[in-house]
Amino acid sequence: MKKITAIGLVVLPLLLASCGEDFLNQTDPTKVNVDLFYKNEAQAKQALNGVYAQLQSITNTAYLAGEFQTDNTTIDLNPSDRGGAGGWEAFEFSTVNSGNGEIAAIWNNYYATLYNANLTLERIADADIPETPKKEIEGQLKFLRAYLYFNLVQYFGDVVIVTSTFAVPEPTFELTRSPQADVWAQIEKDLKEAVALLPEKYASSGDKGRATKGAALSLLGKAYLTTKKYPDAISTLKEVTKLGYTLNANYADNFDPAPAKKNGPESIFEIQYQGDNDLGEQSNFQYVFAPRVSKGAVTGFSAGANGGRNSPTNDMIAAYEAGDLRKDLSLKTSFTLDGKVYPVPYVSKYNYPHTIVQRTNTNWPVLRYSDVLLMLAESINEQTGPTAEAADYLNQVRKRAGLAASKATGKADFRAAVLKERRVELAFENHRWFDLKRTKTPGEWAAFMNAHGAAERAKPTVDRGNVPFNSTDYVFTENEYLLPVPAPQILINAKLTQNPGY
Repeated sequence: MKKITAIGLVVLPLLLASCGEDFLNQTDPTKVNVDLFYKNEAQAKQALNGVYAQLQSITNTAYLAGEFQTDNTTIDLNPSDRGGAGGWEAFEFSTVNSGNGEIAAIWNNYYATLYNANLTLERIADADIPETPKKEIEGQLKFLRAYLYFNLVQYFGDVVIVTSTFAVPEPTFELTRSPQADVWAQIEKDLKEAVALLPEKYASSGDKGRATKGAALSLLGKAYLTTKKYPDAISTLKEVTKLGYTLNANYADNFDPAPAKKNGPESIFEIQYQGDNDLGEQSNFQYVFAPRVSKGAVTGFSAGANGGRNSPTNDMIAAYEAGDLRKDLSLKTSFTLDGKVYPVPYVSKYNYPHTIVQRTNTNWPVLRYSDVLLMLAESINEQTGPTAEAADYLNQVRKRAGLAASKATGKADFRAAVLKERRVELAFENHRWFDLKRTKTPGEWAAFMNAHGAAERAKPTVDRGNVPFNSTDYVFTENEYLLPVPAPQILINAKLTQNPGY
């Protein structure tokens, strides 16, 4: 029988197109009948690659939640085109509602990807696949499912847990949101199983970029940190330190798409992209984040439309200490066009040469070793206070940035030092919103963001071209600690409840 998605809004084809790197360059099985597929290792890997490919769509707009709705970034606003005001701009100005199309896209893309992950897990159980590759495929799928739920539970709170597919549509209209505790339990279960199934490294160089044991351990440690299970976070993250990861000597190497540097020694898990061709697997963050009127001054191609999104705020720019080697790589405060200097800041850490307009090669980092070190520093501090061991993990990251050892003393000071270090080390990598939520109550978060909003209203980072602020712009309330459940989903299934305040 025909398969449908678990949520009921989007009916998927079997698979999406193949993804970028070598391990994703496979024949597209999109049109193959589900009952004739999943018969052998090659087909199972093609199905797995389809799940990886879907992560690109999810990641292309992840900055909306991860950075836009924080104090890190703002908008190079277009006074003559207000078409985005009800969509992506709402994340910046705290005016998101349940009818927002970007919210619907987040929900749909995540559950569409979960459907394909679940379908592949079901089908490979009886497929003719040797034991080792079958375990690796299963481990990758469980890691990916956990990663999807790790984000979903922080976006929406209680969410629908689906770990299987449905042969008929009726059961999907009975699904309800599970409590956050159950979602975290599912995440932990999947990641523990993934740790047992995944290799530290893959035998084939063509598999570089796939999820590994280190990725599963790192995400599990982050899940423990987020749920304040500090002893578990410490023991789990310490396992990652034994797997051979190291900090790149040069911070920029983490983002350089050159073949010799992509998925390098600090990389634990990245969303893979491949540009400079017409295969449709390219990234374009360089264009999305470039100032609107910069033409080719930032991207190198005057023909490419620039988004003006995710502009570093005044506060973000000021967060870097003097001499921090990461600042000039991560952002620029102006650009020059036709001899004129425009004081518009922009994210530059994804800007590298490419040969075709709008088709860049840059991956998106999800887990880096520096993240693991800073999580260890945070977990130890929360458990026992700022020990010498915790300080060492923090200072390894600072040393690479050209900074002196932290002088923070006391649990509260050290906590603030780690959070600040995470802000600049992981800037514009979609960690900030989760970090703020993890370290603040809803009330504290709302007060923090309202102070940021007041500063932006008083002195906008980027000139607004005489477009006034609305009375609701930058007014944060505790309920916005979570995103609203998309209104169309509740229309489809009345048993899905809405988050308070929406």
